[in-house]
Order: sequence, then structure tokens, then C-alpha cells
Amino acid sequence: MSKHTAAPISLFNARIMRPALLDSLKKLDPRILWRNPVMFCVEIASTITLVTFVMSLTGANQEPAWFTGTVSVWLWLTVIFATFAEALAEGRGKARAASLRKSRTDVTAKRLTKPEFGSDFTVVGASQLHKDDYILVEAHEMIAGDGDVIAGAALVNEAAVTGESAPVVRESGGDRSAVTGGTEVIASSIIVRITANPGETFLDRMISLIEGAKRRKTPNETALEVLLIALTLVFLLVCANLSPLSIYSVQAAGQGTPISLTILVALFVCLAPTTIAALLPAIGIAGMDRLFQKNVIALSGRAIEAAGDVNVLLLDKTGTITLGNREAVEFVPVGRHTEQELAEAALMASLTDETPEGRSIVVLAKGKYGLKMEVLAADAQTIAFSPDTRLSGINVGGKQYRKGASDSTIAFVKNLGAQAIPSNLKDVVDRIARAGATPLVVSCDAEIYGVINLKDIIKSGIQERFQQLRSMGIKTIMITGDNPMTAAAIAAEAQVDDFLAQARPEEKLRLIRENQEAGYMVAMTGDGTNDAPALAQADVAVAMNTGTQAAKEAANIIDLDSNPTKLLDIVEVGKQILMTRGNLTTFSISNDVAKYFAIIPAMMLSIYPQLGVLNIMHLATPFSAILSAVIFNAAIIPLLIPLALRGTKYRPMPAEKLLIYNLLIYGVGGIIAPFLGIKAIDLAIGLFV
Repeated sequence: MSKHTAAPISLFNARIMRPALLDSLKKLDPRILWRNPVMFCVEIASTITLVTFVMSLTGANQEPAWFTGTVSVWLWLTVIFATFAEALAEGRGKARAASLRKSRTDVTAKRLTKPEFGSDFTVVGASQLHKDDYILVEAHEMIAGDGDVIAGAALVNEAAVTGESAPVVRESGGDRSAVTGGTEVIASSIIVRITANPGETFLDRMISLIEGAKRRKTPNETALEVLLIALTLVFLLVCANLSPLSIYSVQAAGQGTPISLTILVALFVCLAPTTIAALLPAIGIAGMDRLFQKNVIALSGRAIEAAGDVNVLLLDKTGTITLGNREAVEFVPVGRHTEQELAEAALMASLTDETPEGRSIVVLAKGKYGLKMEVLAADAQTIAFSPDTRLSGINVGGKQYRKGASDSTIAFVKNLGAQAIPSNLKDVVDRIARAGATPLVVSCDAEIYGVINLKDIIKSGIQERFQQLRSMGIKTIMITGDNPMTAAAIAAEAQVDDFLAQARPEEKLRLIRENQEAGYMVAMTGDGTNDAPALAQADVAVAMNTGTQAAKEAANIIDLDSNPTKLLDIVEVGKQILMTRGNLTTFSISNDVAKYFAIIPAMMLSIYPQLGVLNIMHLATPFSAILSAVIFNAAIIPLLIPLALRGTKYRPMPAEKLLIYNLLIYGVGGIIAPFLGIKAIDLAIGLFV
């Protein structure tokens, strides 16, 4: 199984590195860089040091030219490293977008005059199609635009979009009618109603969304940026006041020299939160890219961040908690009937049932009881399941075979004149339901023969996943159409925190609103039109790509693989983004402690020799101390780019423990690393100066 669209791209792929280096230089344009105010200030500071370097060369500045020139170079590198981090993150997204563009060609389409097979059509280009047009797509033809199948059924190859090599069935009606432009019909024919105008297709939106340059800032990112700007302004004011203070101190002490402009600029850049400001744009862009590697498209950065704050998860039982296809595992007769009689009646009631459950009943009847497949008589009438009757079966040979919910089957046989219901029926139904299975009652004419035990198979390892979510502080709620007893048993086996049984659309919506009013962030998965209201209400709404257009339009995240368990991965990526941002912010601010000990004693040493006791790193000279701090401040940015792009590994634990852990690793580490780094750089400078 291939994953063409979501194949991992290495962090420093040559195809991405070269354009990223060029883009990083383009981003030095002040008209672009002002959007990152902290780095914009660093660029201004770098320009000032360039001027002081020129002055040193002409003798207009007392500081050595090698010092001012080296400081200027490393300040410019600080800005370039920051723009490179953003360009590299954007480049990964652009590389994926380019691969998608290759799959999008302006194919032709057969536009129908009437939405019927056999009607006349006109061949037009895909760009000429508009919303509510109808097209005919036959075998080995590309689907020219997003739409819904309104007639027919076909096998569709969606590898161009999802990367999945196995074809899928798309058919009219139900929740598997949505098709995506750029995919290919490989068998049969379908009529598609176009649901998007040119330039508004799902593929167009995907290309736009995964290009990091078009990503809007999220509220959390904006709030952090405001904090960084505030810190930068504080340090700017401090540095601005240090110059007159040093002049006054020289006059008062009668010795030393005032702090130079180059040193003040170096101090400002080293104390400003440049590390996190440089990496902040890359963190969010890379988060969307990591989701795309999992074949998930986030329609906004806000949705991913909301996923990181989720504390209530609503999950469908079928396909998420269970494997999705219930299996018949047992025939339990009631009254005077035998297992053999029940198996024969169940086989007849399921002969025309093409659902996985129906086929499993046939397999059990044939395998365990040696029954042979009946050849249906010409007068056989199939009774399809409907939500109203909650029954299915067949009328053949003057007999009426039915299987379905207990109350529906009882009502059916009573309507046929049944005088009594087997006394042990209720006990059997309750026993099966309490065990977490689904009881299907089987009847022939006015007699109930027994109950089929349909077992829901819990997915392997799902309990561990829910335990992991619980350790994150996230409450899980299972949503199912089962009766309360069955739902309770499955919930207990799967170890979810709560469940909603016999859930209707309005009840899902009510449950979401109640949790939101209680202050919780709610996430939900869905794929049907009936899920659309709840998806629109949820804070994080994950729609399946195989779902209806209504569900996809209501969602803010779309899973191309249509795997509901992806919600767990989405939450983890959201938390990774928040943690990475918090960890690098902690590291960036902690760095300042070491820089204080490097720069402050050096800049004031000529005025107050007593400050030499603060030179705990024993840096060689004031010039090398300041230069070492400037070099470390710049060099740490590219060293942290892989962490910003990959994200911090999430460790599920209570919030207070997580805070302590991160403070120990990134807080204490952010203090120790600069001490070691600055001292090492100082020793290296001593070899050349």
C-alpha cells in the first residue's frame, strides 16, 4: 500500500534546502520581515552594527574593526537563520503541494444535458465545469471535479489524493457518495453532480492549505507574539537607558569608557527572545505538515491548536472502537425450538442480506450446522432493512422469515396473530446485550425461533489508547445507536469514560453543547449528513474523506484515509505544537541568564572592576565575552530547527507534572547550555585573537 501524497520528506532534503536558502534571503526584505517584529528589530540592530563596522574601518570608531565586523556578521546570521527556519518549513509544504499539482490535470468531462444514463452530453474541460453541473464518468476516466454520485456505482482509484493503492466503492445514496476531482474510475460508470466551482475544489484547497506561506496565525501564536514584543520593548528600553547611565558612571568614577553602540546592540539582541521568535512561524507550519504526513488535512492552524486543548472526545463505536463489522457467533433457540431449526430460519432470513452481518450469519449456519445454500424460488421477495421497521428478511414459499430488533420482531409476529411469546426470550436478549453483543431475534411467520448473537469485536490495543488519553486529562465518550445495555457492556470492555446510547443527531448536538457550556473543548468524528450539525458545533470536527459533502463542509479537519481513530493522532499533534512552542519559549528565556553573566560584567568592567567577580565563566576578554554571547545566540537557532520541525515528543502525564518536566528539561537546560556554549566559543576565539 503506497502513500504517495504523505511520504515523509527529510528535514534537510536538497530539493528543499536550495529554494529555502534563496527564500530566506528574500525574507530579509523589511516589507516581509516586519510581520515578525522581534526579528525585524534584530535586522535594524544588524544594520546599526554594519554602520559601526564601516566607522571602525575609517577610524571614526574606537572599537577594533574585527570586533564590530564579527558582531555585525553574526547578527545578520541571526536574522538569516530565523528566515531560513520559516522558509524550510514552508518548503516542505510547497514540495507536497507540487506533488499534488502534478496529479491535477485539466481533464475533459462529459457534461450531461439531463442527470440520467443515456442522455446527451457535451465534452468540456474540467475548468469549464460549475457547481450543479452533471457529468458522466466511465471506466478508465478521470473524475473532473468534486461532487456527489447521484446514479450508479463504481470502483474509484483515489491514490492521487489519499495515496491509497486499493480502490474504493463510490455509489449513489448513503455516506459513500462523495468523489474528489483528480481520482479515476477504474470499473463501471457513475453520474456525478459537481459541488464546487473551478478553483474551489478539495484538491485546490489542499494545495493552498499545505503551503505554509498561506497559513494564518492562530490565536495562541498571536498571544505569544504579543508577549515576545512586550519583552523586546522592555529590553530595548533597558538598553537605551544603559548608555546615559554608563556616561554618568564614567564621570562619577573617573575611570573607564562609556558603553559603545555596538555593545549595546549586542546586549539587546542577546537579551531579546530571538530563539523562539525565530522558530515560532516554523513550528505552526511544521505541525500542519506533520498532520499531512498522516494523510490528514487541517483546514486551519486554529483547528490543530484546538485539538491540543481538547479535553472531551466523542467517538463513534463502529469503526473506531470496534472493527465495524459484527459477526454472528452463536444461535440461541427459545421456546421449543432447536438450534438446527433456528439456524435454518436464520439462514433463510439472511440469504439476500449482503451486509457483513448478514453474510456472517450465512457463514455460521453453513459452517457449524452443515446447511447448504438454498436456491431461491422465483416468487422470493426480499425485505430490506429499514430504520422504521428495524427488520429484514425474505418472503418465499408462502413463509415470512424475519430477523431484527427484539421489540420489532415481537410486534411483527403479534401482527401475524402470535398467541404467545417464548417466556425465555427476554432473558436471552438481556444476557446477550449485557455481554456487549447485539441480539437479533429470528422468526418464521408468527413464531419466534430464537436469537442470533452478533458480537462486536473491540479493536486490539484500543484500551491502551484510551488509557493514554485519560492520562492526558481527556474524557472519552462513545456514541452508538445500540441499546443502553449493549452500549454499557462495550463501553466497559473498551474502557471509555462514558457513552451515549441510541444517539440521534439532536442528542449528539445537545451533548456537545452541554460539555462546551461546562468549559470543555470538544472533538468529534463524523462522516454522514446527520453528523453535520454536531460537527459544525464541535471545536475540533474531523470528517472522513469518504463521507458526505455536508459532513466535509461542516468539519475543520479532513482525514483522507477515512480512519476515525486518526482523531487520537490529531490530538497528539495539536499537543505537540503547543508543547514545542512552550518548550522553546522556556528555553529561549532561560538562555538570558547565562548571557547576563557574559555581557554585563564585560560591558561595565572598565568602569567597575569589582564586577569581575561576576565573570564566573572566566571569559578571556570583554570583547571575546560579548562576541561569544552573540555567536551562541545566533548558532542556537539552526541547532533547534530540527526540534521545531519534528516537534517535541508528547509524554502523556498530568498538566502539573508536565510543567515540572518541561521546566527541568528546557528551563534548566536553557540555563546550562549557554554557559557551556559561550565558554567553548570563548576558548575558540582565544585561539585566533
